[in-house]
Amino acid sequence: MKSNTFKTAVLVFGLTLLVANSSFGQSQDRQEKTPPTFSKLLKEMDKNEDGKLAKAELKGPLKEDFSKIDTDEDGFISEKEFKKAPKPKRKERK
Repeated sequence: MKSNTFKTAVLVFGLTLLVANSSFGQSQDRQEKTPPTFSKLLKEMDKNEDGKLAKAELKGPLKEDFSKIDTDEDGFISEKEFKKAPKPKRKERK
């Protein structure tokens, strides 16, 4: 009888760990990503290191919406323009 109780306890404990671990992994994946800061974008994309973001240096939504973001039409995105830029729409998860 003790053997069955011990086996049941071990099985319940193992299943509890399995369920807890899988739900922890899902919550990690679903955390919202924070948008990059302007200084981070400069470090990653400012290829000629002039302290400005030109359309040729950009990719993704910034490049696609360049004309909307570059409100002073000087050919560069400033930090002020970046902060006022519309946020890209996120793709819906299935």
